[in-house]
Amino acid sequence: MAETRWLDAAQQGHWRSYLDGSSRLWEVMDRDLKAAHGLAMPEYEILVRLSEAPGRTLRMAELAEMAYHSRSRLSHTCSRLEAKGLVERRRCSEDKRGINAFLTEQGMDVLREAAKDHVTTVRAYFVDLLTPEELEVVGRAFAKIAAHAPD
Repeated sequence: MAETRWLDAAQQGHWRSYLDGSSRLWEVMDRDLKAAHGLAMPEYEILVRLSEAPGRTLRMAELAEMAYHSRSRLSHTCSRLEAKGLVERRRCSEDKRGINAFLTEQGMDVLREAAKDHVTTVRAYFVDLLTPEELEVVGRAFAKIAAHAPD
């Protein structure tokens, strides 16, 4: 068995800064979306993914993968969005066993309004705090992490 490669003090500090900063950023984004639009961050992410899909529709399995949700978690989240009239679930026309999530017109309207406030929060607590060079480094670093992480 390989020996554990412990983090040195600087690495531990950076790791904890990442954990603290990313948790706080997520909480701020979630709080602001809930207060202004009655949407939690996972709900907002689903609306965004559907808005970017052809015909504003995706298979539930594909949506779960894109939004990093388990299928059961996605199903619960979509149920909440359906109850609000923002999403509909429909049988897949190509495969009668599959279910698609579809972004309704009301869902698109809510997303358009929520996106304005969301980008303001992202700017205030992330983008505008960093220099362009720092933002580029963060972007490259997390692209590398995402590419290396298992599905």
